Amino acid sequence: MSWFESFILGLVQGLTEFLPISSSAHLRLTAAFAGWQDPGPAFTAITQIGTETAVLIYFRSDIARIVSAWFRSLTDRSLRDDHDAKMGWLVIVGSIPIGVLGIVLKHQIDTSFRDLRVIATTLVVMGVVLGIADRLAARDESGGRHRAAKERKSLRELGTKDGLIFGICQAMALIPGVSRSGATISGGLLMGYTREAAARYSFLLAVPAVLASGVFELKDAGGPGQAPMLPTLFAAVIAFAVGYAVIAWFMKFISSKSFMPFVVYRIVLGIALFVLVGAGVLSPDAGESGG
Repeated sequence: MSWFESFILGLVQGLTEFLPISSSAHLRLTAAFAGWQDPGPAFTAITQIGTETAVLIYFRSDIARIVSAWFRSLTDRSLRDDHDAKMGWLVIVGSIPIGVLGIVLKHQIDTSFRDLRVIATTLVVMGVVLGIADRLAARDESGGRHRAAKERKSLRELGTKDGLIFGICQAMALIPGVSRSGATISGGLLMGYTREAAARYSFLLAVPAVLASGVFELKDAGGPGQAPMLPTLFAAVIAFAVGYAVIAWFMKFISSKSFMPFVVYRIVLGIALFVLVGAGVLSPDAGESGG
């Protein structure tokens, strides 16, 4: 992997991690379209540490408050009903599905899930799901001719059951093309949460999963079939800088805008990918060997 490739892939990671369009799919597709080798799952996991560092800084006040309240609640029973302490437990509960499935499905994640036909399918299917969830949220927010607007849930109403469902949605992002933010935000909208609440919990929930995945993959970084370590770390720095700007923009965007532009983009990209693979322009495993 050249320094130019690592710069471009870090840029792609930073631009796409927080948008509901799948960063892992775009890293895979960038390599395939450019004729580069697939950077591999270790590269993806480590560059995601860069974008999650952006989350840690952007939500630093929330995270510090949650961590502090959670630790204090371990010894002070009176704090166990505190919202921030509960959020700490809910992030832990929501992280269980992706932890378990990440270990069980590691071989498929590294191999068959990276097939371009799988990515095309997940881009289209999850695009449709996000579109349905977005329309339901818009209908509740605006009401209708014969129906009053419906108030949607905030994170203060989040319980163990919903936290676990959010976690299951996040685990679906182990398949490239699903999108971690796309799946969890769609799940949150379908459960009746506001756009801002679904996005905020999605980003908080990703922190332990992504950091754990990155640390776990460090042992493979620079090894056979993987990108070299220094270009990988350089890409992670680029992803952090770009990711911070994107998350700041995205949190403002969702407060008043629809997800439909992302829905259309996902479906068009997925269909185009099907056409290119079907026409033989791209092989399903284009650029699949790492390094």
